[in-house]
Amino acid sequence: MSVPEPKETNFATWLADLVSDRGAMANLRRGLGKPPGSVHHMDRYVLKFLSGEAEENDYQPYYLIAALFAFWHQGKDKVTPSSPTDLGASLRSLVDKEAVLGNRDEVEKRIEKRLVALLNCHRDDLPDHLRHIVSLLKSKDVPINWAQLLHDIKGWDWESRSVQRGWARAFWIGTKQPDEAITVSK
Repeated sequence: MSVPEPKETNFATWLADLVSDRGAMANLRRGLGKPPGSVHHMDRYVLKFLSGEAEENDYQPYYLIAALFAFWHQGKDKVTPSSPTDLGASLRSLVDKEAVLGNRDEVEKRIEKRLVALLNCHRDDLPDHLRHIVSLLKSKDVPINWAQLLHDIKGWDWESRSVQRGWARAFWIGTKQPDEAITVSK
């Protein structure tokens, strides 16, 4: 897993500082479900983090993260201090949290279905899939590492598919207890 760049971490930190500003958060939420960059109420919050040399595709992840961040924090007064390493780990935390209340296999299969759909989606469909995943995580108050999510979205189309593999690894390897040995059959 590659780590977020300072610019991405600064953006996530700056968003966290906006949580108590209801007007700013409302403006950022206006971008939810809309094409990234099409809601100009968001411009004053997002554009300051992008250089004049940035291409159109560079803007989209920042707009998407800002809208999703504001949506996840709607109704909250503060930011959750610690968050999982990536979105796969957040979904693993959701399984662990929901499994306390019900059948672990059913919970895992339901969340796994959403994760697989996300991992297989085209970049153009990513905002819709992420909105549904973030909504699910929000409903159970499971934190998200916003800087890492921004970094991962920017790398969604990497030929290596390392982002998707990293999320899958965090989700499925998370099912093993640390002291369990992983065996490979020949």
